[in-house]
Amino acid sequence: MIAQTQIANQTQLDELCINTIRTLSMDAVQQANSGHPGTPMAMAPVAYCLWQRFLRFDPEDPIWANRDRFVLSNGHASMLLYSLLHLTGVKAVNAKYEQLGEPSVTLDDIKRFRQLDSKCPGHPEYRWTSGVETTTGPLGQGVATSVGMAIAGQWMAQYFNRPDFELFNYNVYALCGDGCMMEGISNEAASLAGHLRLRNLCWIYDNNHITIEGHTNLTFNDDVGTRFLAYGWNILRVSDANDLNALEQAFNTFEQTHDRPTLIIIDSHIGYGAPHKQDTSAAHGEPLGEDEIRLTKRSYGWPEDAKFFVPDGVREHFQTQLGQRGHKLREQWIHTFNEYAAVYPEMANQLHKMQHRQLRDSWEAALPTFPTDAKGVSGRDASAKVLNAIAQQIPWLIGGSADLAPSTKTRLTFDGAGDFSAGDRSGRNFHFGIREHAMAAILNGLSLSKVRPYGSGFFIFSDYCRPSIRLSALMEIPVIYIFTHDSIGVGEDGPTHQPVEQLASLRAIPGLITLRPADANEVVEAWRVIMQLQHQPVVLVLTRQALPTFDRTQYAAASGLAKGAYILADAEDGQPNVLLLATGSEVSLCIEAYEQLKTEGIKARVVSMPSWELFEQQSQDYRDSVIPPAVTARVCVEQASTFGWGEYVGSRGARIVMHTFGASAPLKELQRKFGFTPNQVVAAAKAQLAS
Repeated sequence: MIAQTQIANQTQLDELCINTIRTLSMDAVQQANSGHPGTPMAMAPVAYCLWQRFLRFDPEDPIWANRDRFVLSNGHASMLLYSLLHLTGVKAVNAKYEQLGEPSVTLDDIKRFRQLDSKCPGHPEYRWTSGVETTTGPLGQGVATSVGMAIAGQWMAQYFNRPDFELFNYNVYALCGDGCMMEGISNEAASLAGHLRLRNLCWIYDNNHITIEGHTNLTFNDDVGTRFLAYGWNILRVSDANDLNALEQAFNTFEQTHDRPTLIIIDSHIGYGAPHKQDTSAAHGEPLGEDEIRLTKRSYGWPEDAKFFVPDGVREHFQTQLGQRGHKLREQWIHTFNEYAAVYPEMANQLHKMQHRQLRDSWEAALPTFPTDAKGVSGRDASAKVLNAIAQQIPWLIGGSADLAPSTKTRLTFDGAGDFSAGDRSGRNFHFGIREHAMAAILNGLSLSKVRPYGSGFFIFSDYCRPSIRLSALMEIPVIYIFTHDSIGVGEDGPTHQPVEQLASLRAIPGLITLRPADANEVVEAWRVIMQLQHQPVVLVLTRQALPTFDRTQYAAASGLAKGAYILADAEDGQPNVLLLATGSEVSLCIEAYEQLKTEGIKARVVSMPSWELFEQQSQDYRDSVIPPAVTARVCVEQASTFGWGEYVGSRGARIVMHTFGASAPLKELQRKFGFTPNQVVAAAKAQLAS
């Protein structure tokens, strides 16, 4: 075995650190008998150069507000990031933003790579491992999310910075590969980033020509550089991933580019150093094998049989460069912030609240109340009024739509709201273009940067957002998704635009709250719930058509929405014989049916159920008080798939729902065709009682 001193003598310290990253990665994958060693081995010099020489990041405080962000978009290369987090000594932070003083990633975590409860899961997970900026794994998501982080940095700089007080100027780096470049979401995001000229954004493209199935010439021969040049990016090339001087020059050039984002294309050999695995897909998707690892370590001048070996001086070297630089920058920032707080106390207070996902005390002051109105107002119009009221109280509530703001009514219209653009970073209205997939990922990036983002579109197009919505829930971040045109109420646009299965599919996502309010005052209460969420994303589902605004002196208060479901109208003695359960626009049908049943002496209860998820969070006693187990005569009414309603109406309950796709016709005709009428609800209730 070669002694540690011999390794230090024969290898420069840079190479020693790089090879430590490589060997930790290959040992972890081998021990787990699962994972991807090739990219960590090939990209180790790139990540090392970036972290050691450029990244403004303090391992002692990995959530420092003005840190540079590093996103590992090719999340299968997770051991590259875990090795860095361990070797740089990144400290853990809990969900309450408390610094725990313990390592984020220990050597034992690395030894237990991909094992239960290890801080080194198969793909990086935000909030599980400190220092991981976003959950990555689905290719393309990381780079798209990084665009949101860069936008947030530009917006916060414009909003918070003052002369002599530069609080925000961070850069965002995202490492990606061929898979990310193939995924459509990355192209949507890159197009928007170029249009917005995000100078603080740098994507690092590992151009290794390998995917799971083999060489990329099977499926991919894009001229990526030319494509990004057309997007408006600055294109740099490094012909050898091991050339630290060329890498340093490329990163310097990025820092000196002030008018556009930068793509650095780096040619690499996957599994660098593995004598028999180089340029093969095997190193990408499976362990190298013990014999191959020994040969590789020999080529590095490494102890062949040593596992998880960290030579003396490696951790110290990271501390003297990354650690000391990051610590100095953070201390300077804290000093600047304290002086800023003395001059601009209100702005400093806002920044503190934003960073901790808190609200200003006055945020509820301007919430409207809608008067009783038989004609009513649409969900989208009610939401527009509420959104604008709240946004004037919460300056970091920002967002937009995928080219549909006039239809989704999500534009902020008060004086000073403005549009975020390449020429104006102060605007709070965002134009994502017809890029729903990228929009949702960008919202994640904005939220991870602690602004409060919302994005909107037609409900049918939530399918294009769903992968990013799922990641919002997985990361437990409070992104707001607003979807209008929520049902067959779309009418003449027909089944391509009439959502049927979308509610059920979103309700199936753990940790996601769906809200489908029944009238304007439920919309108000929905926003009241939404704004107080700190760790849960929400989908707000709204109508295009007007909904009657209920008389809350006759029916229960809309504040019941906070519990997910509540008794809106009840039998006089509180002992109903039949339950009418509904969400959204169908609640008014149940109210009409309830009044008709009442005249006939039939005791009914109407339950508005805007959020199944919130309802399931309530006590069993509360849930039973709203939907009594003893009352088995039940009717559910929802212009969506029947999936999930069995939980509430049972196997014998009546379901007035959508069993097919919709059709192109005026709304009233569609309601008659599919049975969404008060008479149909009455008939179903009577049939339930008769049975």
